[in-house]
Amino acid sequence: MAFIGMRDVCWGLDDPLLLENITFQIEKGERVCLLGRNGVGKSTLLRLLSGKLSPDSGEIWKGQGVTVSLMAQDVSAKWDGTVFNVAAGGAGKIGETLAEYNCLAKTTGLCDPGKLRKKQEQLHHLLDVENGWDLMARIESILSRIGLKPEIPFATLSAGMKRRALFARALAKNPDILLLDEPTNHLDINSILLMEDYILRYVKTVMFVTHDRAFLKKIANRILELDRGSLFSYPCTYDTYLTRKQAFLAAEERQKDVFEKKLSTEEAWIRQGIKARRKRNEGRVKALLKMRQEYDHQRQKIGNVKFQFQEAERTGKLVIEANNICYAFHHQTVIRHFSTLIMRGEKIGIIGPNGAGKTTLVNLLLKTLPPDSGTVRHGENLRIAYYDQMRLSLNEQQTVTENIGEGNDFIVFNNQKRHVISYLKDFLFSPERSRTPVHVLSGGEKNRLMLAKLFTQPANVLVLDEPTNDLDTETLELLEELLFDFNGTIILVSHDRALLNNVVTRNIAFEQNGQVIEYAGGYDDYRSQGQKMQPEIRSYSKTSGSPKTPKQSKPKSVQKLTFKEKFELDDLPGRIETLESEQKDLFNRMSDPLFYQHPKEEITRIKTRLDQVQYEIDITYGRWEELENKENFSDLA
Repeated sequence: MAFIGMRDVCWGLDDPLLLENITFQIEKGERVCLLGRNGVGKSTLLRLLSGKLSPDSGEIWKGQGVTVSLMAQDVSAKWDGTVFNVAAGGAGKIGETLAEYNCLAKTTGLCDPGKLRKKQEQLHHLLDVENGWDLMARIESILSRIGLKPEIPFATLSAGMKRRALFARALAKNPDILLLDEPTNHLDINSILLMEDYILRYVKTVMFVTHDRAFLKKIANRILELDRGSLFSYPCTYDTYLTRKQAFLAAEERQKDVFEKKLSTEEAWIRQGIKARRKRNEGRVKALLKMRQEYDHQRQKIGNVKFQFQEAERTGKLVIEANNICYAFHHQTVIRHFSTLIMRGEKIGIIGPNGAGKTTLVNLLLKTLPPDSGTVRHGENLRIAYYDQMRLSLNEQQTVTENIGEGNDFIVFNNQKRHVISYLKDFLFSPERSRTPVHVLSGGEKNRLMLAKLFTQPANVLVLDEPTNDLDTETLELLEELLFDFNGTIILVSHDRALLNNVVTRNIAFEQNGQVIEYAGGYDDYRSQGQKMQPEIRSYSKTSGSPKTPKQSKPKSVQKLTFKEKFELDDLPGRIETLESEQKDLFNRMSDPLFYQHPKEEITRIKTRLDQVQYEIDITYGRWEELENKENFSDLA
């Protein structure tokens, strides 16, 4: 049963149109993820579906009695009152009546008691007639399930908690189809997991836009991609979509090459042909004119950001040592007796709930904030580049070029002089957009500008505080690849589980009461360790020169690598390279569009081997890290 859809919908302010002849429908029970680059019209399409925008042409239809609700990307300034009242407002007029009744029920001594009682009776009657009490019970149930107290003033909530409240608002009228625009923005990991669980349990049909790949993989059973004004449907999971998309792009590129070659041939023919021949080949001339018209109307694929670091001279082996640091804010303990040792080349993730103190810990480690007690020591030759999530390093009133060039038309990048406009093209800023004031940029553009500014600095230590917000999936994956290949040290604060899994080698996690604990591996490793065992703190004691457990116990001695272990450590990089080469070859074979035409036994064999290779890579990396850590600590002992 189809709930909602579009037929030949067009919308746009300029030529070419943002959306051009869009046709699709959503069936009951589908969980659809809408993908696309920044600025291609994803939010616009959701607003058109919700009825908040009208199309320039075409038709938007929905089944009889089907209700639609949209959770917008931005928080409206007009929403006020308690969390309950903001959530109730999403149910329309009856929700507003319920919110008004809720306010009057808590009003004392502010107006005439008789008038107050009369107004309450009127609202009570309306709620009786319109099943308002059922709505009240549903809203209270939703708020309870997503961990919000109904009586808290909405204005006092953090950005993440406001997103939770807006999620409840979108659910208030129990819609048949729920539309979500970047629902995980500003949410910590626990809040994202809670939202995932709620959608899978209670929401049957949903269409959402997200850059969170883990959220996408968990929720979506169909992919819609918006590209160059057109919509493409992939009725499959995200991983299958990536394979099919690669095959589609390769086929598109081959078709484009054939078209351009034919056009070039016909252009050469028309230039050298005589008039009589042209008259006898009028059909060929008309075909050429049609090809020219088709070529002129082709919309070029949006390019990719060209990320490139300026790596500075290597640091010493020790990068940062923190010993027994404590920090409190407004008499509330944020960090309690935390020690750690960060070595050259490590990639550290920092995770925890919103407001736990992740950015505070970063500032303590960077020595921009002094601890209440304890010490922080930096190694030799540190060149730190810092990406702050609040974008405070951007001057909103200056243009894009002024923020990068700081008054100069040229920058020096990897010892070569580059014009600022040319450099910004690598980050998808056109010359016109480069001269735009920063305050008019979208969230995704501001993030790209922050990264562009960050990479103008030669660095051997990267500190990134929530760098992925508002980035599209393609840009995010390019950034992830660059971080993976970076030879220096990385400290990464992120709620992006896929990024943590694919980049970091160790996580620093905020627990309760200011306790900060370290876990080896990526995010999934942290989850499994935290659930299955008492975690071990890999903290470094300046006095003992050895790792500590949560009880601060000391090993009696530091064991050095045996000859056999040293031989094994030297051999592991080559082993990993061999396995990853085989993994790449298997991926290439599976991405071939003709792969699934092979015999079933061969397909099964290749898939099984791919799983085995991935398992061996994980085990080998784990062993490599174990031996390297042992070598590092024995060297420092």
